[in-house]
Amino acid sequence: MIIWLTGCTAGLGRALVKEFSGLGHTVVGCGRNEIALQKLRNTYPDNHFFAADVSSDESVREFCDQALLAAGEPDLLINNAATINDPAPLWEVPAEEFDSLTATNINGVANILRHSLPSMIAKNKGIIVNLSSGWGRSTSPDVAPYCASKWAIEGLTKSLAQDLPEGLAAISLNPGVIATDMLRTCYGPDAEDYQTPEAWAITAAPFLLKLTVSQNGQAVTAP
Repeated sequence: MIIWLTGCTAGLGRALVKEFSGLGHTVVGCGRNEIALQKLRNTYPDNHFFAADVSSDESVREFCDQALLAAGEPDLLINNAATINDPAPLWEVPAEEFDSLTATNINGVANILRHSLPSMIAKNKGIIVNLSSGWGRSTSPDVAPYCASKWAIEGLTKSLAQDLPEGLAAISLNPGVIATDMLRTCYGPDAEDYQTPEAWAITAAPFLLKLTVSQNGQAVTAP
């Protein structure tokens, strides 16, 4: 299976690279950390890792062109790249921070879809998984920008599912609560009470690989 994965250099994305590769699948990933990307290239030489900023439509176009040349259309496209705001009431979040978050978490997903879907539709195949969050289906104080972005992903995914032709599917995924750097931003030391990305990926990767087009439009939660 050919898997395209955004945000592959850290957290859940980095952990999924290891699991998918170990299961024999081809991963085409993107991220902004060139040092981390080079480590991935050295560790997984049979896969493909490119620098890209998902908030930039031009950068995403270049990534998708490179990905198509390197491996072809994705069977599974995972929009994982995201960021979170420094915890604060909404009115205390600077405009620049809010705009940067939505540019990555919402626009970034739209940018990837804009440049990947035409080739997927031409091949009449592919499952799209847009990572949401528990905070895309509920809310908490001090993370209003992040909640807004993930609620947006839930709506975007359901609407996209209605646009897609037969043979493709769009699914939103709540990964659960995992001890990532983003969780540490919110929970501090208490984040360590939750499972690591590596432990999560052991069960999440097979779950993702088993998703089918019959689940188009569904909002699912990783085991």
